[in-house]
Amino acid sequence: MLQKLIFTIVFLSNFIVFSQNDGAFVIYSSKGKKVSLEKMLTDISLKEAIFFGEQHDNPIAHWIELQVLKRLEATCHKDLVVGFEMYEHDQQELLTQFLAKQLSEKQFNDTVRQWNNYATDYKPLLLFMQEKQLKGVATNVPRKFANLLFKKGYKALDTLSLIDKSNMVPLPFNIDSTLTQYAALKEMEEHMGGKHMMAAQALKDATMAYFLLESISTGKKVLHFNGAYHTDFFQGILWYVQQVAPKIKTVTISTVTQQSTKKLEKEHLNKASYIICVAEDMTRTY
Repeated sequence: MLQKLIFTIVFLSNFIVFSQNDGAFVIYSSKGKKVSLEKMLTDISLKEAIFFGEQHDNPIAHWIELQVLKRLEATCHKDLVVGFEMYEHDQQELLTQFLAKQLSEKQFNDTVRQWNNYATDYKPLLLFMQEKQLKGVATNVPRKFANLLFKKGYKALDTLSLIDKSNMVPLPFNIDSTLTQYAALKEMEEHMGGKHMMAAQALKDATMAYFLLESISTGKKVLHFNGAYHTDFFQGILWYVQQVAPKIKTVTISTVTQQSTKKLEKEHLNKASYIICVAEDMTRTY
């Protein structure tokens, strides 16, 4: 009985130590070195453009987004502009009115195209921006136009009105198909019966960069929230920004999941300036 009790105590002690060391999340540098949240926050506050690549349903990423937003607001306040992939540019006026408290939350939710995880993941960001009177930018191309390109190809965009075209990057825009993220999408196209996956992704990236550059050009510090794929490996949105503003000081954050967070797996190295590694069995927001 005593031996059994000792075994149980030792087992539980080892389990607790293992769990504490493994952790719900660990932040790594691009080279796989562990970094504290405070160090990351201090570093990114020195940059001019910060791109936060999230996994849309990951609660750890969304909590850290709020910490990043709070730190940047504390260091530069009204010089901070916050961009969202989650809002399409034809919704800019609605976003502006909500942040200025000219729309109630019900009016905002009834008129804007909300993502289904708005209440848990993006509402805290917007309410903080309301409180601090921060400017928000709806950077994404309207989904219907990206879908049009996806289904019918680049020339289909020529059929759009001038008003429609004002909600996207000016046409034509360049696509560097040698970028590894785009090359992977191009390869997938071969199995999709002629669908223009790479071009549709590039339209989103180029449009988000275009509307961010309007703020960057006026000397504002920019924080942008987007899916990690849009900035992973320093490509996508970041590539388009750097074509116009190559000297701007940028930093990227990506979010990944692993069975164990003890060590960053090889496939995630160099994915971003900072990689938030979250336990694979972490609760999802949807």
